Amino acid sequence: MRRFISSLLVVTVCLLALLMLAERAQSQGIKIGFVNDERIKIDYKAWQKAQEQWELEAKAWEEEAIQKQTDLKDLQDEFEKQKLILSEEKKKEKEAAIKVKVDDLDNYTRRIFGPNGEAERKQAQLLQPLLEKVTQAIEAVAIESNYDVVFTLQSGLGYIKESYDLTDKVLEYLEENE
Repeated sequence: MRRFISSLLVVTVCLLALLMLAERAQSQGIKIGFVNDERIKIDYKAWQKAQEQWELEAKAWEEEAIQKQTDLKDLQDEFEKQKLILSEEKKKEKEAAIKVKVDDLDNYTRRIFGPNGEAERKQAQLLQPLLEKVTQAIEAVAIESNYDVVFTLQSGLGYIKESYDLTDKVLEYLEENE
């Protein structure tokens, strides 16, 4: 619920800012538009397909992690039941086997779900080409429809006309006033 309210607040602030900018820009002849990122993700069929593929792979990783957890728990339970009757040597063997299972689970979790893990890389592999296509589409529509600025509701700026780039002037100013 908190996330929904937070998202609603962000969208509302963006829309209010857009309306204020649009009113001011209209008087100056600047054409502003926006793109709803969430609707792109919901309605763009290629995005849906990539999301489905991602969910299938994520489910398989989750199932494997759950199986590793189950195997570890079974081994720990078995050890707890038998530890009173096991020799010291057998106890050490069982404890070593448990440690191997714990390490295996930790390594698997880190490799798949950790920072820059397989899950993150796979998601980027699936979505990056689509994000590039969306960006190209925003730019193409903006140029074709003669928009000066196009915002996206989630990520901010989607397109801005090159003529509004002040970087060279700022660099020049910095050089002159150093």
